[in-house]
Amino acid sequence: MGDVPRRREPPPFLPVTVARTERVSPRLIRITLTGADLDRLVVEQPGSSVRVLLPSPGDRELVAPRWNGNEFLLPDGKRPAIRTFTPGLDGPAGELDIKVVIHGGGLASEWADAAVGGEPAAVSGPGRGYVVDPDAPAFLVAGDETAIPAVVQLLAALPREALVQVVVEVADASAEIDLPTRPGVAIRWVSLAPGKSPGDALVAEVRTAGIPPGTRVWAAGEAAAMQRIRRHLFDERGLPRGHTSVRGYWKHGRPGDAGAD
Repeated sequence: MGDVPRRREPPPFLPVTVARTERVSPRLIRITLTGADLDRLVVEQPGSSVRVLLPSPGDRELVAPRWNGNEFLLPDGKRPAIRTFTPGLDGPAGELDIKVVIHGGGLASEWADAAVGGEPAAVSGPGRGYVVDPDAPAFLVAGDETAIPAVVQLLAALPREALVQVVVEVADASAEIDLPTRPGVAIRWVSLAPGKSPGDALVAEVRTAGIPPGTRVWAAGEAAAMQRIRRHLFDERGLPRGHTSVRGYWKHGRPGDAGAD
C-alpha cells in the first residue's frame, strides 16, 4: 500500500473563551468568543468558515490536538470535538461571533445551549468564503437552518442592482428570523414536512425556481441535498460550474451532530 497523502495543515487553533451568548431565535444562539490572538484571524469574505475546538464530551478542560498530516488528533489518538461555523464579519477587535443551531441533540448544540462566560474553546481559520461577482444580474441563494448566518452575510454583500431570490428551509416557523431585504430581493421560508428528509423542501424549491441567464447560485446545507442540487443545476439546467457555489455543511445520520452551522 502507498503512503497516505498528506494534506496541508490548517491554520493553528487560537485560544478563546466564551464572552456572552444571545438567543437569536428559539433555534439559534449567538456565541461571542473573545481572545487576545483573534486579531490574527481576519475574515473578509461572506460565507467564510472557522473550525471551533470544543471540550470533549464529559471534559470541561480543552486539550489541544495535533495535526498528523491528514487530520487533527488528541494525544490519546482520539478525534477532538471540532465543528465548523460561519464567523461574523463585523465584530469589535478581540471578539468573534458564531451562530449555532439548537436542534435537540449533538455536541455543538448542547455546548451552545449551556455555554456560560469564561468557558474555553479555540478557533482556526478562516476557510474560503464566497467571491461575489459584482456584475452578475441575478442571484439564487438557497440554504437550510445551518446556512442562515451565511445567507445574512451574502444579502449584505450582493450587488444592490441585482435581483435576488432567497429560499431557506427550516424545521418549523420558530426558526425564521428577520433577513436583510431591499427592493429586488424575494425571500421564501419553507418548512420541512413530517417524514421528509432534510433538504427535500429546499431541493424542490430550487427545481422550480426561475433561473434567468447569468444568474449566480449559492447553496449550502445537508450534504446529500446539496449533491441533488448540483446534479439539477449542472445536468438538468446546464449552468456553468463557475456560476455556482454549492457546499455541504453537514451529513444527515452522521453521529455526533446535525449541522456545521
